[in-house]
Amino acid sequence: MELWLRDGDYVPDGRGGLVRSEGAEALLQRVLFRLCARRGSFPMLPEIGSELYRLGSEPRCGRLSAARQYVAEALRGEAVSVEDVTLSDAGGGRVAVEVQLSGEGERLSLRLTV
Repeated sequence: MELWLRDGDYVPDGRGGLVRSEGAEALLQRVLFRLCARRGSFPMLPEIGSELYRLGSEPRCGRLSAARQYVAEALRGEAVSVEDVTLSDAGGGRVAVEVQLSGEGERLSLRLTV
């Protein structure tokens, strides 16, 4: 079981507890956490997180390759296969990263902005 995160905070269940997920939803929560956390920001677990925050400093022609590398590194050790990574302009100098995964017997898709 994993706790749901939304905008960096745990989601309350309305009864004084927190929303929990199982199966593919739990896997998706772990994946989102690993992709959104900055790699090295947890001193006791320096391998947790990604370097997707660095995409803005990458040359445009190398961003997709860098994004694929950052996603693969962040998800190493998770029971998922990264099927595809695509990028699009999110405006304001931000980049939208869309990741297609397979895991828990399902195809999963997520999008985040960096």
